[in-house]
Amino acid sequence: MALGRNGMAATSHPQATLTAIEILKAGGTAIDAAVAACAVQCVVEAGSTGVGGDCFVLLSNGGGNKIVAYNGSGRAPEAAALDWYESADISEIARNSPHAVTIPGAVEAWARLVADHGRMSLRELLAPAIEMARGGYVLTQRVVHDIALQRDLLAREASTRTTFLRDGMVPEVGDTQAQPRLADLLESIGAHGPDAFYRGDAARQMVSYLRERGGLHTEADFAGAHGEYVEPISARFRDYDVYECPPNGQGIVALMILKILGRFTPKPDPLDPENLHIEVEATRLAYAARDALLSDGQVPVDYLLSDTLADELASKIDLDRAIDPLPTFDGVEHRDTVYISVVDKDRNAVSFINSIFHPYGSGLMEPSTGVLFHNRGQGFSLKRGHPNVIAPGKRPMHTIIPGMLVRHGRVQMSFGVMGGHYQAMGHAHFLAKVIDHGLDLQAAADLPRLFPLPGTSVVEMEAPLRGLVQTTFQAKGFKVQPPAWAIGGAQAVWIDWEKDTLLGGSDPRKDGCALGY
Repeated sequence: MALGRNGMAATSHPQATLTAIEILKAGGTAIDAAVAACAVQCVVEAGSTGVGGDCFVLLSNGGGNKIVAYNGSGRAPEAAALDWYESADISEIARNSPHAVTIPGAVEAWARLVADHGRMSLRELLAPAIEMARGGYVLTQRVVHDIALQRDLLAREASTRTTFLRDGMVPEVGDTQAQPRLADLLESIGAHGPDAFYRGDAARQMVSYLRERGGLHTEADFAGAHGEYVEPISARFRDYDVYECPPNGQGIVALMILKILGRFTPKPDPLDPENLHIEVEATRLAYAARDALLSDGQVPVDYLLSDTLADELASKIDLDRAIDPLPTFDGVEHRDTVYISVVDKDRNAVSFINSIFHPYGSGLMEPSTGVLFHNRGQGFSLKRGHPNVIAPGKRPMHTIIPGMLVRHGRVQMSFGVMGGHYQAMGHAHFLAKVIDHGLDLQAAADLPRLFPLPGTSVVEMEAPLRGLVQTTFQAKGFKVQPPAWAIGGAQAVWIDWEKDTLLGGSDPRKDGCALGY
């Protein structure tokens, strides 16, 4: 673990963590540091996040239990009616399609949160990212790994090919890249605020680019983009209150899993097969409910977080066998993001998550602005009657979820776990290891992971777990397989109020680190 007293930051990239610490030392608040760190990641870890993506945030001023939540997720264009897709004979939204691009919400969220909770200007906060985008940055191991996996996608467009590949090939660790067009845009945002993104030349260029490819976007859609403060949701786990953002995010699913886990007494070993079996089954049940009910609409939050439902779902878990049959629903894919946790000297705590969905999003980059668009529109269903069906101005179901842990009226931990679908289970898994088993933040992040693919009996397991429990799981009716890539990525900061110190951890599956001072 990292330890400090005056401030702590944990991110998935070392340059972002260092930037956050520098902002804190310069007198910035936790939200100032988080935005500056995120902007850096939009440059140096462009496969995971960007100005063409979305943002969700939880924050506490002074570490109190009045948790503020902000939903910075973007909406579908006003012309995106289901009738249009049906008349165009489009039955699903392709990743590389302009229809996968909802109006990006990140930049508006940054500006609003800094104005309301920060001390520094956007110009100051974006300066480190601008310098790296213009002057160049070094490629780390995980970034190169992600480029390799997405090479074919990146080779499709001249803008992504020239930016992220080297003569059409995957660059090497230690190579440098630059994004001068993105630097210019960030500089303009710093000088003129979010209007530099959502109005004027940049918006016209982005709209023109998307419409040339068949998109329904308009300049009015960009000009009307806005996030909103929302009321966080919470549930009790052991002696703690766990806070999440409400739907259209899947934070409610993490709370459902925790409520199910709370019905069981864990075995002492955190990797005991019985503990893992219960986690897997709780996840399968909660995700089934997610796919059936979660949307940007009327979600039965009280029912999903009720003790009655938790009791009912827990009773379905048989320790000897996998639940079969398990309800299946119209699912959608969810992949990549970055997570940032920051606590400052005044104990302002920020849980900050920013995403472009799949690695390198849609693969669509508007060349004159350098904006790489996310593919969050793939989170919509095109099935008439589905709660998550696309509609004008509607937000898709999101997997990105920041978390906050509260005890005795004060924030105990700011935390998050990246990894698309995995994030809700990742929150529950991480908290259970810290709270039930007393692991420190780094030890909990280091543990090997598993994840049941929603709606199936397939369980992905990292190699160390396959050696320990694969045979046991297969005997219970699960199909075990290796993950396509490392499962998730956690960052967390713990506040020790008695000692007046901060503790941080950062996932080894990413390039980043935690730093305190």
